[in-house]
Amino acid sequence: MPLAIWILAIGAFTICTGEFVIMGLLPDIAGDLHVDIGQSGYLVTSYALGVVLGAPLLTPFLVSVRRKPVLIYLMAAFVLGNVACAFAMTYEHMLVVRFLTALSQASFFGIGAVVATQLVSPGKQASAIGAMFLGATLANIIGSPLGTMIGQNYDWRVVFFVIAGLGFVACLALAMLLPKVKADEKVDLRQEFSALVQPAMIKALVTTILGFGGVFTVFTYIAPILTGVTGIAAEQVPLLLLVVGLGMAVGNPIGAKLADKNLATAVPMTIFSLILSLLLFYVSMSSYIAMVIASFVMGIAMFSVIPPMQMQVLSHAGKSPLMSSSFNIAALNIGSALGATVGGMMLSNNISMTYLPFMAIGISAVGLFLSCMSMGGEKSAAQTA
Repeated sequence: MPLAIWILAIGAFTICTGEFVIMGLLPDIAGDLHVDIGQSGYLVTSYALGVVLGAPLLTPFLVSVRRKPVLIYLMAAFVLGNVACAFAMTYEHMLVVRFLTALSQASFFGIGAVVATQLVSPGKQASAIGAMFLGATLANIIGSPLGTMIGQNYDWRVVFFVIAGLGFVACLALAMLLPKVKADEKVDLRQEFSALVQPAMIKALVTTILGFGGVFTVFTYIAPILTGVTGIAAEQVPLLLLVVGLGMAVGNPIGAKLADKNLATAVPMTIFSLILSLLLFYVSMSSYIAMVIASFVMGIAMFSVIPPMQMQVLSHAGKSPLMSSSFNIAALNIGSALGATVGGMMLSNNISMTYLPFMAIGISAVGLFLSCMSMGGEKSAAQTA
């Protein structure tokens, strides 16, 4: 892979560390800001909604701007947002700041994914996207567990200062090492948005929302599940997050290879594997050893779905790949917001955490149904491409 793609992966690592580290910090943040675990889960929801709204609010104005400076400015905005998170004094303040911090994410990933596909030959485009998203995987292997350890041993606010520092380094790397990539000289916004309202595109985006979103009903609350149900000590939570991240590292290239080989079957196959992993997670809750295995398997399944879903959307994008790519990132985050919100509502209504996997399976099963209905259309799109 070209060096530029690995530079994009550095940016993805930084952003996803900021997004996912909060899963391990929820108990600490909830205690400090005086809210219960169910309410603290809405910090995940607010971030996801920021990503969702960032796609239509920012991307239309960036499609014709030079790619390199846009990516640098988006990363700089992320840095400032994390500094503000570190200074948040109230729950409401944290909700707002997390939302604002996330606004740049969809555009960064959407533009970055398109740039990645432009730097390789057509047969390697899904693998290029997978390489960029490897940064997100490493965020879960290194960033999230390390951030959780820092938060437990020092203070959760320190974690956001560290993430801001990483973001600054990512800005420098982008400025120094990312080559200039030509943007579209003339963009018809009506044409860009028209691609998003085609039936096949809508079905693909809804499949992303539901197929991927179910797992966040569980993953958002993995720290309290591990300590409250499995009985793992809080100090061991970073280790389990590391196990999940290692699974993601395995799942990401698997999903990319499946998408490059046969996109029509890759999407339903990976969603089905995610459902099976959630079932395994449920039956493993009472055993430490079983939970280690289940966490690893869930990580594999969780990130194997992303490259196929991204390529599915791009296969229907026509002449609007950037907008479509950004909106699929938004769809992934609508899914995570949906899962986090549903899980938070269940916990706030005193429903046991042991039932969260069942709700997650139900949500993802709808996405699986939609993906199976779309298989014929994906074959046609693949043959046309």
